[in-house]
Amino acid sequence: MAVSDTTGQQQVLTVNEWQIRRVKPYKENPRRISDRAVEGVAASIREFGWQQPLVVDKAGVLIVGHARLLAAKQLGLKTVPVVVADLTPDQAKAYRLADNKTGELAEWDWELLGQELAALAEVDMGVFGFDWDPGNLDHLFDSADPHESVETAPRTATCPECGHQFEL
Repeated sequence: MAVSDTTGQQQVLTVNEWQIRRVKPYKENPRRISDRAVEGVAASIREFGWQQPLVVDKAGVLIVGHARLLAAKQLGLKTVPVVVADLTPDQAKAYRLADNKTGELAEWDWELLGQELAALAEVDMGVFGFDWDPGNLDHLFDSADPHESVETAPRTATCPECGHQFEL
């Protein structure tokens, strides 16, 4: 697949299938991945397949996708999709941190989240870390402020990647 880089030049993005043992985890990864996060990612891979490859450096050291690699191992997969990044060691370190941090910078639109979860009433989103009761989402539509008190018992959804709990 051809994509444009930051200079507007075309580069080829190639997804390869590697033996899982060939991917080397980054030993200095500052992100700690909980068992619950791994279970959520494994459930996602089981349900939706691989939609986002791992990213490694030229030596096969993982840059992006530590939770996906752990989930693949938990699932007993023998191969994984991999993109080999053409980055300097400093760029790889920076990308590794930026990839994790940028997800934390995003915020939920509580009304739209409620609508999306309600539309998935037939899907057990708990396996992906969203522990919620599809029959009790009405208060999401009553107020734009998710912190406004409601008469129903508080409920939370937990992100499978970072473990952050969101009150619904």
